[in-house]
Amino acid sequence: MSVIKIHPTAFVDSKAQLAPDVEVGPYSIIGPNVQIDSGTKIGPHVVVSGYTSIGKNNQIFQFSSLGAAPQDKKYNNEPTKLEIGDNNTIREFCTFNLGTVQDKGTTVIGNNNWIMAYVHVAHDCYIANNTILANNSSLAGHVDIHDYAILGGFTLIHQFCKVGSHVITAVGSVVFKDIPPYVTAAGYDAKPHGINSEGLKRRGFTPENITTIKRAYKTLYRQSLTLEEAKTALASQALDHQELKVMFDFLSLSTRGIVR
Repeated sequence: MSVIKIHPTAFVDSKAQLAPDVEVGPYSIIGPNVQIDSGTKIGPHVVVSGYTSIGKNNQIFQFSSLGAAPQDKKYNNEPTKLEIGDNNTIREFCTFNLGTVQDKGTTVIGNNNWIMAYVHVAHDCYIANNTILANNSSLAGHVDIHDYAILGGFTLIHQFCKVGSHVITAVGSVVFKDIPPYVTAAGYDAKPHGINSEGLKRRGFTPENITTIKRAYKTLYRQSLTLEEAKTALASQALDHQELKVMFDFLSLSTRGIVR
């Protein structure tokens, strides 16, 4: 007996491109410019609109809205995009918006991300891979979230901010500046509180790696150096420690300044 992949109450536009094994739940709506790859499951009452592409093996829970117009008064129905990669879990009531022509034109969600309920990802955001965004965390426009970052519940990220790899934020953090890789941040506005040692251990960083990162953190935050002075010192340290090159490169690209 064959399994019905698209529920009879769902509406899938005839121009949408869905792999044969994509599942679409009751009362969900799939727009004409949507592409969905194999193994992806769309739950009930989900709306996927705009120029949205969704990769393989994603699970999208009920009541999410993906690919709606950005919350930007300058938006004028340009054909901007939302791109979602593979193996993501997107829980209830998430809202991901299209990009805008004023920036790169595409909002990007990478691979293997765990995105919990009520998360908002605004226009032109970039979320890399293996991140966790806990319930009710929200990204304003033009925010970059790097690999393995974890945002605690109700974390708010101001527009144009960058969150580095392996960062973790506490519940209710409000972030107005960039957070360098490996840092734990908390508060309103968010301040640094050491490095994410436990997360680094879980991801296979050796005790020696972690000691090196702690030393770099002290250079950045505990030696009363200006940011430029700290960057010069870190450039020297990074010559012998590849894990510090990630931090130095991030600081070199920072445009809003860093949490301090």
